[in-house]
Amino acid sequence: MKFSASSLFANALSGHKKWPEQFPNKEPKKRYDIVIVGAGGHGLGAAYYLAKKYGISNIAVIEKCWLGGGNTARNTTIIRSNYLFDESTAIYDHAVDLWDGLSQELNYNTMFSKRGVLMLAHNVHDVQSFQRHVHANRLNGVDNKWLSPQECKKFLPILDISQNRHYPVMGGALQMRAGTARHDSVAWGYARAASQLGVDIIQNCAVTGIRRSKDGAVKGVETEKGFIAAGKIGVSAAGHSSTVMDMAGLRFPLESYPLQALVSEPVKPVLNCVVMSNAVHAYISQSDKGELVIGAGTDQYTSYSQRGALHILEHTLMSICEIFPIFKRMRMLRSWGGIVDVTPDRSPILGKTPIEGLYVNCGWGTGGFKATPGAADLFAYTIAHDEPHKINAPYNLDRFVTGRLIDEAAAAAVAH
Repeated sequence: MKFSASSLFANALSGHKKWPEQFPNKEPKKRYDIVIVGAGGHGLGAAYYLAKKYGISNIAVIEKCWLGGGNTARNTTIIRSNYLFDESTAIYDHAVDLWDGLSQELNYNTMFSKRGVLMLAHNVHDVQSFQRHVHANRLNGVDNKWLSPQECKKFLPILDISQNRHYPVMGGALQMRAGTARHDSVAWGYARAASQLGVDIIQNCAVTGIRRSKDGAVKGVETEKGFIAAGKIGVSAAGHSSTVMDMAGLRFPLESYPLQALVSEPVKPVLNCVVMSNAVHAYISQSDKGELVIGAGTDQYTSYSQRGALHILEHTLMSICEIFPIFKRMRMLRSWGGIVDVTPDRSPILGKTPIEGLYVNCGWGTGGFKATPGAADLFAYTIAHDEPHKINAPYNLDRFVTGRLIDEAAAAAVAH
């Protein structure tokens, strides 16, 4: 049997010698109870929870490329729940709770590390905004605390807190339950666990259409491997959800933007937490391999390209070197880009659509990875019960009609 380079790469990283054979390039069945479009962390996780919690295993997860090869493998591994609004706090803290025991549940090492996320304040607005976040988080039972510049320095010794800097450190908000996880391991862990429960994972099988009955309900999906009948369809295709929804005759309030990140050459441990800076829209952590993981904001133009504008990376690197002069001589090892779906309020859409039997999980912007287990769990609940859970009920399409938006981006100035 021949394997693609991507499969062999996944095999080498996962440590399982027979990894590619676990998900052969199989032909789909004639009919499934549920088809999920998108084999990333959210789609595979939803299939796992549907089988595990609701006993529905006649499921196909369809992926146009290879599992975990999209945004799941193109992120900067950050996990946190220190958002401002009640709705945001609820959904992301649900995810953090699930992250905590995910490796044990899946019997697969997701490398979740609760090393803390420190959000630096560089001006008066930052200080006021972050202190407001701290108080709001505490009211919702979410851990977060305010640190003075000296306390930031004590927690992170390499931080330069001298006040003659272009971005002086005026304090910081620290969430210690937050941290990082190995991005693609999450997809592999969910894939193996779901497969063991009877879920079919069909790779290299792009969806080309969604077939509907005369009464408007979904009947199944057209794919490159033929028609697959299904009673319900869940779409969780980050960066391409609007394209798939268009196949069903729905226009979604989504725009797709490139989002870039990079890693440096590996060095010995020097950074003990995740550091974020809203004022410069940059963030940095250190992987277990020793690489500095650095990310930027979304590009200013819409695109399906997985390569973004050079000036975005240049600005981010200049800012990181300003905050951490110790990193000025580091070399970049590689860079990459993902495609993120963005809604008008930069919060996700997670629930039912106007079409019977069609469900969607999209629009996470830069928050998708940190929400993975929580979003997957809630998506599974919504599909199984044909109604949303109380946590994801606010994330419906109706909010764009009523105006009850969850504008977390405007509140936080950064959505990573």
